[in-house]
Amino acid sequence: MMSQELLQIHPRELKFTFELKKQSSCLVQLVSNSDQCVAFKVKTTSPKKYCVRPNIGIVQPRSTCDFTVTMQAQREEPPDLQCKDKFLIQSMVVPLGTTVEDITPIMFTKDNGRYIEENKLRVVLVSPPRSPVLLPVNGALKQELNNEPSILKGQVMSGDENLPPLCMVLEEVKSTKGVDMKSAWNVEEMKLAKEIGDLELGNAILELNSKIDERESKLREAGIAIAKLKEERSRITQECEALWQELAVVKKQSGARRVQVGFPFLFVVMMALVSVALGLWLRS
Repeated sequence: MMSQELLQIHPRELKFTFELKKQSSCLVQLVSNSDQCVAFKVKTTSPKKYCVRPNIGIVQPRSTCDFTVTMQAQREEPPDLQCKDKFLIQSMVVPLGTTVEDITPIMFTKDNGRYIEENKLRVVLVSPPRSPVLLPVNGALKQELNNEPSILKGQVMSGDENLPPLCMVLEEVKSTKGVDMKSAWNVEEMKLAKEIGDLELGNAILELNSKIDERESKLREAGIAIAKLKEERSRITQECEALWQELAVVKKQSGARRVQVGFPFLFVVMMALVSVALGLWLRS
């Protein structure tokens, strides 16, 4: 454990203005407390709901680094704007000169013996600010200003018409410009999210191809081992057949010897019987 945190995180809560079918973004700043380079990685419990750019990076010694978290447009509003989503920021010391390309997911696993600092951030949803409401003037409700500020230009009004206060006009024009800038920002965030998705898909394909090559290599090794076993089995089978043939020859030779050994013995017996018969005949 380290006595001092590697990174300070601002803010500690991710606040998103929740509006149906609209994106919302939050900027997070990381401040390094270390005299060494610090690598970080951002994780979330709902990866399909949020886009983090960048989700990995390097914070130089005693410097800062920012990343943006964008909540995708939602179709349903959570009850009471309660959200259980959380983010985890992992950080660790890396050698000087380490680049983002050198960062791998295995670096942030705890089983490699390295010290990994973890900070959890919770998500807070807030309602959008309410726009100002124009009050009735002379008993008639004034119509809201058009979103095109060009109408205000060159529009000639008579003295009998009631004009809205100047501050309201300026606020409406400012909000209109803000909407245009927010729309452009949302389009840019969608492009960045698509690029991140394509990058992650490419990395997944490369990893899958690597696993396929590894499996094919193991299959080739298994094929070679099987071929060797088949050759060994064929050799053993041939040796067994040769042994059986030798055994058959030995049995055949041993049978012939018994016949040769038995024939003189019978001859001697027959000659003995003949001699006995001849002696009896001569006596008679």
